[in-house]
Amino acid sequence: MLGQAAIRNDGADAAAASDYARVRLTRLTLTDFRSYAAAEVRFDGRPAAIAGPNGAGKTNLLEALSLISPGRGLRRARLDELPRQGGAGGWAVAARFGEHDDEMRLGVGAEAGRPDRRVCRIDDAAASGPGAFAEHVRFIWLTPAQDRLFMDGAGERRRFLDRLVLAHDPAHAKISSAYEQAMRQRQRLLDERSRDEEWIGVLERQMAEHGVAMAAARCAMLTRLAAAAVAGESGGAFPAATLALDGAIEGALASAKPGEVEDDFAGLLAQRRRVDAEAGRATIGPHRSDLIVEHREKAQAARLCSTGEQKALLIGIVLASAKASLDAAPGDAPLILLLDEIAAHLDPDRRAALFDIIDRLGFQAVMTGTDHQLFDAWGPRAQRFEARDGAVFEFE
Repeated sequence: MLGQAAIRNDGADAAAASDYARVRLTRLTLTDFRSYAAAEVRFDGRPAAIAGPNGAGKTNLLEALSLISPGRGLRRARLDELPRQGGAGGWAVAARFGEHDDEMRLGVGAEAGRPDRRVCRIDDAAASGPGAFAEHVRFIWLTPAQDRLFMDGAGERRRFLDRLVLAHDPAHAKISSAYEQAMRQRQRLLDERSRDEEWIGVLERQMAEHGVAMAAARCAMLTRLAAAAVAGESGGAFPAATLALDGAIEGALASAKPGEVEDDFAGLLAQRRRVDAEAGRATIGPHRSDLIVEHREKAQAARLCSTGEQKALLIGIVLASAKASLDAAPGDAPLILLLDEIAAHLDPDRRAALFDIIDRLGFQAVMTGTDHQLFDAWGPRAQRFEARDGAVFEFE
């Protein structure tokens, strides 16, 4: 029953929601973070465009925001890489959302004496960890490193897809963490040649339960992307992508109930204990799935497309994910787009199309680029900043 998934992204464009309104990011404060000794950026609710030369600290601002979410941020940096060189050793990032009586304060950082321990706070109260932020704000990001997404290994594409899932389903982070923890514990017992088959069986049942939930969330994400594709409304600037999941568990869910897939997965794990012990890893499961992307009009694998086409496909997928959040419940956390060096590989028409879609859908976005002219198509619709000399200045 476990086979390859074929979940296709062939849906029609969803209607734009011009009345989209969310809580806005109003302030970002940095202390001894990366290149900033101290900085404060005030946002007025419009999309924000930050320009400056390479090395000016533009990406550091986006990374700071991305740390107010589950995971390790858009650079996946170690905690000891975040303090400013020459600083006291600790660091702090704080962000405010909303205004006045409805203001919400989220913060993350580390003390100088405990650089390996991340401290998270919500409205000045201690939070259990970065996973708690997902209930209050959601981020989707694109970085230059992701330009190679279709050329890199399956692990990068899984991570990209799971980040999109997390923006819609905050529980996905906990489920994924529980799956990986059970998988590591099982593998340790197999490596030790443990004879405690009962405990190994418990861990395999946990892997099956959480693994099927992970796979189901990914399948649901592809359905959302199909319904929210932006190819039609972008005038062809961002071509339609055909998406599929290549994974045994995802494939099984296409024709069987989750409970049945869990039973099959747990049974298969039990059968493969010797194989997994010899391989040093679990050889089947959602941790080995891949996201397959194809340029629909050209019927060509994304990895064979030009650099510009790959960038356009990637942006189209991210915009579709953001657009899908328009159907979220009114009480859901606001979604903010972080777009690092977004103009790279985009011609003026595609840049203008990207800005128009973001503006039409009403998202708050924070974008970076090396030159202010890259954002000219925004006109007065965007707030402008310039990063230089360890500081950020509003730019008229």
